Amino acid sequence: MINIGIIGGSGYTAGELIRILMFHPNATLDFVYSTTNAGKPLSVAHHDLMGDIEMNFTDTVNPNVNVVFLCLGHGKSKSFLEQNQFASHTKIIDLGNDFRLTKDKDFDSKSFVYGLPELNKAAIKNAQFIANPGCFATAIQLALLPLAKNEMLTTDVHINATTGSTGAGVTPSETTHFSWRSNNMSHYKTFEHQHLGEINQSVNQLQADYTNELIFVPNRGDFARGIFATLYTIIEESLEDVVAKYEAFYKDQPFVTVTTTGINMKQVVQTNKCIISLMKKGNRLLITSVIDNLTKGASGQAIQNMNLMFGLDETTGLHLKPSGF
Repeated sequence: MINIGIIGGSGYTAGELIRILMFHPNATLDFVYSTTNAGKPLSVAHHDLMGDIEMNFTDTVNPNVNVVFLCLGHGKSKSFLEQNQFASHTKIIDLGNDFRLTKDKDFDSKSFVYGLPELNKAAIKNAQFIANPGCFATAIQLALLPLAKNEMLTTDVHINATTGSTGAGVTPSETTHFSWRSNNMSHYKTFEHQHLGEINQSVNQLQADYTNELIFVPNRGDFARGIFATLYTIIEESLEDVVAKYEAFYKDQPFVTVTTTGINMKQVVQTNKCIISLMKKGNRLLITSVIDNLTKGASGQAIQNMNLMFGLDETTGLHLKPSGF
């Protein structure tokens, strides 16, 4: 059994990790660390766990666990690792953005591998430290990587993506307040969202000469979870050729489905799936990519990475079905 610790246990990504790991056949939860809720039952923060798990939050860590998931606010993982040491065998999966970029991947004798399985599966299998991708970054990269692999990106890519309120984290703010969010929509961090760095990095990993712009407008949606992303760019190849390249790229990737039909977000919410729809009008290719921001965009992908790191089938514990109604 894989002995697991979770740091930053009160947030949405930690709650999603617990929900999935409770039924993972090869995992056992050793501790869930939270300084604000130490000594209290997990169900105090994660009401969906009431009656399902008898465990309290703790403010101490077991340094000898097999793997630790860091579910801290962005920029806080480095300071936590500076103050807390783990055993030499402990694998670390960071769900924050501290180590995602190449310039940040090396830290205190640790070298983090960017944990997008559909791009870096071989490296993930041999890694001890993983930087889990961002949620927007996951949806957008999976939409673009087959084009980059085949060096088909030649112009700017226009991206419009909408995320649920859980993408903003568990701490309340003006834009997550129900009376503001309900029946409302807005964009934020237009053209400068922090996930653009890792998206560009992955695109250039496959198509080094791509220097055009990814023009990204992120939106806040009137729903709790999910990401609905649409992208368009100029592609001269036929739709049939494009579809064939996407299917070839993802043929061994169990969580990605390619289609030419219309898709919707409910097809992926509460699952680790990504569905990509391809359509063409003239020489413009429209790519639609849908994921659950908390699962494939965060905790589910982190467990997928854990499975790969421990030599398990990457789908273990992740056979999750969406609810279409």
